Parts: sequence; C-alpha cells; structure tokens
Amino acid sequence: MGDIVSFRRACAGRAHRKAERSDTTWVGAARSLGVVLVAAPLGLFCAILLADGPPELRATPGRAQAAAPAPLVQAHFGPCLGGVRTTCVVDGDTIWLHGEKIRIADIDAPEISDPACEAEHAAGMRATALLTAWLNEGAFEVRNNPDGRDEDVYGRKLRVLARGGTSAVEVLVAEGLATRWGEARPAWC
Repeated sequence: MGDIVSFRRACAGRAHRKAERSDTTWVGAARSLGVVLVAAPLGLFCAILLADGPPELRATPGRAQAAAPAPLVQAHFGPCLGGVRTTCVVDGDTIWLHGEKIRIADIDAPEISDPACEAEHAAGMRATALLTAWLNEGAFEVRNNPDGRDEDVYGRKLRVLARGGTSAVEVLVAEGLATRWGEARPAWC
C-alpha cells in the first residue's frame, strides 16, 4: 500500500487546487459583476443623453458660434417717454426691447440726455431718429456680443442688431452719427 504521507500530500494538493479554483471563480465573478455595475449605468446614461442626437455645439467667449442664426424680431419702436419702458429707443446706442434694456455693442453715439453742447444734442437726436427708422424698417436679428461680454457696467445687455448682413452700427457710422467703440470720438461740439 502506499505511503500515508504521500497520500496526505496528494489529498492536500487536490484540496489546495480546489480552493484556488473556487477563489479564481469568485474573483472572476466579482470582476464581472463590477464591470456590469459600472458599464450598465454608463451605457444607460449615454443612451439617454444621445436619445435626441448628439448635443449641440456651444460657443465660448472668443470663439465662433456654430449655432443657428438668431431669431428675427419685429416690433414697433417709438421714443422712450415716461417711466414705463418696454419697446422704445432711448438714444442712438440704447433701446428697450420687450422690457429688456439693450446697449448696442461696440458703438458710441452722441448723447441726448446729458450732451456737452447743443451740437452734440442735435447729432444725438439725428442718431436716435435714424436708429428708430432702421428698427421699424422690418424684422432684424438680436445677436449676442461677439466678444463674449453679456452686460455693460450699467446692467444693459450688450447685443448686435443686424438685418440682411448689415448691422445698425454700420448704418449709424456711415451717416457720421456714431463711432465704433475704441475709435477716436468725433468732436460733436
């Protein structure tokens, strides 16, 4: 008959291999379960996120916007009179549109509320009249400020107003009734 020590070693070896197999099986099952617990929610999240197609591109300040053109706005503008202002023209570079005060971005027009002289007031009145006429000619776009600033120091929204590829700034500058921001300001007086 065989040696008892050899028999015990052989049995112990089989038990050890059996334990290794059960450990390996358990570890493999745990890994599989971990993959399922991570991959399933991630896959579900991606499916929900992309259900309506890939997300739209959004512009960041200083980068070109890849979104659709701004919607067209059409309203009747008159002069801003009194305390309640909803849709009106303040002066050559500021309007109210549906209750929101908008400063036309990158423009400087002559003042009418606190002019330095009568000539500046007269130029400001002409700029206001030209802007009012331009706004009332038809629908126009209200675009975000291309430099990324949303508001000025007075809380007015900074926007570009454009129609058919021409901005209101270009019209006022062409008539000598405004300058682009940062350019030498004409001597209104």
